[in-house]
Amino acid sequence: MEISKADGTSASVVTTNKSHEVQELRAAEILVKALQEEGVKYIWGYPGGAVLHIYDAFYKQNTIKHVLVRHEQAAVHAADGYARSTGDVGVALVTSGPGVTNAVTGIATAYMDSIPLVIISGQVPTHAIGMDAFQECDAVGITRPVVKHNFLVKDARDLAWIMKKAFHIARSGRPGPVLVDIPKDVSFKKVPYTGYPASVEMRSYNPVRKGHGGQIRKALQLLLAAKRPYIYTGGGVLLSNASTELRTLVDMLGYPCTNTLMGLGAYPASDSKFLGMPGMHGTVEANNAMQHCDVLLAVGARFDDRVIGNPKHFAQNERKIIHIDIDPSSISKRVKVDIPIVGDIKDVLGEMIAMIKESPVKPDPNTLGAWWSTIEGWRQGECLKYNPGDGVVIKPQYVVETLWNMTKGTDTYITSDVGQHQMWAAQYYKFDEPRRWINSGGLGTMGVGIPYAMGVKMGHPQSDVFCITGDGSVQMCIQELSTCLQYNTPIKIISLNNRYLGMVRQWQELEYEGRYSHSYMDALPNFVKLAEAYGHVGMLIEKHQDVEPALREAYRLKDRTVFLDIRTDPTENVFPMIQAGKGLTEMLLGSEDL
Repeated sequence: MEISKADGTSASVVTTNKSHEVQELRAAEILVKALQEEGVKYIWGYPGGAVLHIYDAFYKQNTIKHVLVRHEQAAVHAADGYARSTGDVGVALVTSGPGVTNAVTGIATAYMDSIPLVIISGQVPTHAIGMDAFQECDAVGITRPVVKHNFLVKDARDLAWIMKKAFHIARSGRPGPVLVDIPKDVSFKKVPYTGYPASVEMRSYNPVRKGHGGQIRKALQLLLAAKRPYIYTGGGVLLSNASTELRTLVDMLGYPCTNTLMGLGAYPASDSKFLGMPGMHGTVEANNAMQHCDVLLAVGARFDDRVIGNPKHFAQNERKIIHIDIDPSSISKRVKVDIPIVGDIKDVLGEMIAMIKESPVKPDPNTLGAWWSTIEGWRQGECLKYNPGDGVVIKPQYVVETLWNMTKGTDTYITSDVGQHQMWAAQYYKFDEPRRWINSGGLGTMGVGIPYAMGVKMGHPQSDVFCITGDGSVQMCIQELSTCLQYNTPIKIISLNNRYLGMVRQWQELEYEGRYSHSYMDALPNFVKLAEAYGHVGMLIEKHQDVEPALREAYRLKDRTVFLDIRTDPTENVFPMIQAGKGLTEMLLGSEDL
């Protein structure tokens, strides 16, 4: 039976098909119809026994492209990268047992960064659940701590409603991953199908969108009267597609602004009002402004440990804090705030902008000018300036700067893995647009870079996608180079190869007196030959003067995946740096501080 787009129906549960007769469909076919109705274009997955009925249903349709990955973790990461870059819900499909346990790392990664995903997992037949059947595991129990919600489908007649709920929960409120676990016998069962629900109401789930008007007015009074104001924004701005509103607000007020690692691009990095990233590897001016401001407007950020450092140190300076977030549980979780505003960032900022336009009160130019003078004094230290070396050894910062100079103003996305290379990318690539920087923030998952790039390239086939990675991270999902070839997703992989687990080595140098315990990679593959074995282009770059020509050649090869093995200085550290337990202003600025 063909399940084409024309066969789907967006009517409510009482609507039947054109013949006014209730269709009898297998649950697997209903699942495909649900995905079609949700507008799903891609699904990343890996087949297995418990999902074969579902795969058979996919074989009979042609509106959703299935991407066969080489590992289930990569399936979820690719769906995640797609969701981060497009704003749509990403979808992954895995089988029971090891299929779903392999997917857990990807699910947890999305959960920590509030990324909307729907993960469909196969389960053993209902009569075998709890009997230690082949490839059985408690998918619902295992994933419960790392999903926004999960479902076990016990009755095929409930599947359409469950899928409607899953997508609604995943994309609304504070987004997150939702798992739908489907036993094999349920997926095969034929049941009446009366159409996909047009809408869903859940009595126990009604996230607030509109902020409290009184709280917004109080916040605005405080903000306009501030002598040392600061706007601190996080990933919530991107998730609510509120970059335009943020830029309007910052430009109207003329206040300094910072984006966290997850929020980079929400405000243009090239604008003079942007102070850089805050936190452990943030700039001096961003961190000092955070510590010394008198009014802090936190927008879609959660004051996590990598941003504010030691909470006791942060609390030493008195300041008034306004916190806007869609999730009430994030407000006053780590830092007590004075004016909480629960609501959708886009809506709240929109109201705030309207009130500013109507208000006769404006920021005092003299006190604001004095604050900017202080900030410019901090800026003069040029905390991101680095030693360029002898012109032979390749500095990793130089590679990222060169890539930025080459691609700025173009339609380019940057993904990264986790480690030193991630921080250098965040520091030296100036993101001016939202959703262009795709990385794992909360969980800090190594191996995401290539799958993220695959997902981004699927969502934006005409765009250039670069993955900045390291010799440690890249090997965790390197098998996905095979997927890149099969599905023609030409990405560019820049491996800053320092022959170390770089961030581990840096901490061992600073905290463990240079005892480099198991952080040196002394059996690396020949990455050029490995890339070629997968059918791609490999390049080895060992000299400073060869970096730019190699990047330009890779950029020119639009229809090929290119792996650049760039041998960088193995002794280079990421600065500025705040050590564990230290405060925001207790930064190490370079080796001279060690």
